[in-house]
Amino acid sequence: MTLNKLSVACCAVQQTARYVAARSYATASTSSFKAKDVEITRTKSPAAKPDVSKLKFGHHFSDHMLEVDWSESKGWEKPRICPMKNFQIHPAAKCLHYAVELFEGMKAFRGVDNRIRLFRPMENMKRMLTSAERSALPTFEGRELVELIKKLISIDVDWVPKASKEQPSSLYVRPTYIATEPTLGVAISTTAKLFVIIGPVGPYYATGLAPVKLLADPQYVRSWPGGSGGFKMGCNYAPTLYTQTKAASHGCQQVLWLFGDDHQLTEVGAMNLFTFWVNEHGGQELQLTMAEYFF
Repeated sequence: MTLNKLSVACCAVQQTARYVAARSYATASTSSFKAKDVEITRTKSPAAKPDVSKLKFGHHFSDHMLEVDWSESKGWEKPRICPMKNFQIHPAAKCLHYAVELFEGMKAFRGVDNRIRLFRPMENMKRMLTSAERSALPTFEGRELVELIKKLISIDVDWVPKASKEQPSSLYVRPTYIATEPTLGVAISTTAKLFVIIGPVGPYYATGLAPVKLLADPQYVRSWPGGSGGFKMGCNYAPTLYTQTKAASHGCQQVLWLFGDDHQLTEVGAMNLFTFWVNEHGGQELQLTMAEYFF
């Protein structure tokens, strides 16, 4: 990858970021649920906390979850924080047939000062709301969902692991939004459910924080102009699993997705892609973001 090609790719990413910011989706909705209206039911049977040294990504969940229902006839209902539970869902629900669903991946960290920090939650809200609009699902006030996530974490605060250099860990936050209308036919859903589950996680890979190997093969393309690759939808992930097996067969942990004849960098499958380079003026460029305190 030459510097010119890298610059083209980075410029494309910057343009997309400016576009998303300009749309102001984090406060796009005129109708939204409110965090102050949340109804809370606490579990009577708290689960045992897992051993931090044995944490696997996505295998452990806290005692409580958040859910908010929406319907075309009633709008947003009151948010509910309740004990973790299974859902009952109709077999014809649109999320099961037409992949009308989306999600986000966020993390909360316990610092050495014992304070809990969420990492750039409003950036996740911006992306979640752009994904919701592209899926023709109703939007909401991003700040209200962040406040509800804070409340959920404060209830299950003992589930936020204390990380160390030897045992890196955090609390994973998974907001998810699904179309639930129980009818077949490709059409906008008249009902939906927004929910959030949380749980302690260790490193995503068994290799821990050691460097990972990436497969970069231009014959496989994950996103392209006008497509849905820039939105965090489940339908973007299922088709990548086959390519992931190809990466594993070459001893790689993930895929570095390329696009175009000049092999522009678009993303890495299950992680963020950060780039550091010397620009045409000889300056060094790297963008950093800060965590947000909440209690």
